[in-house]
Amino acid sequence: METEALEHLVRGIVDNPDDVSVRSRNLRRGRTLEVHVHPDDIGKVIGRNGRTATAIRTVVGALSSEQSVRIDFVDEFNRRPRR
Repeated sequence: METEALEHLVRGIVDNPDDVSVRSRNLRRGRTLEVHVHPDDIGKVIGRNGRTATAIRTVVGALSSEQSVRIDFVDEFNRRPRR
């Protein structure tokens, strides 16, 4: 449920919604949702001073049934997670 909601939220923000994908990974430190976006849209997803990213994390955290879900924003060409 969190992955679909996260993908829907991010698609509404970006200019290239077809390039948005969300991948769920279970790591040792818990569950991580990787949001892949077009490089031109990474700034829109993160927002000024990270406010948009923080708001997205808050909404998805409220929807989550688990204690904590980590969200990393990745642009498709750099492949580097942004936190």
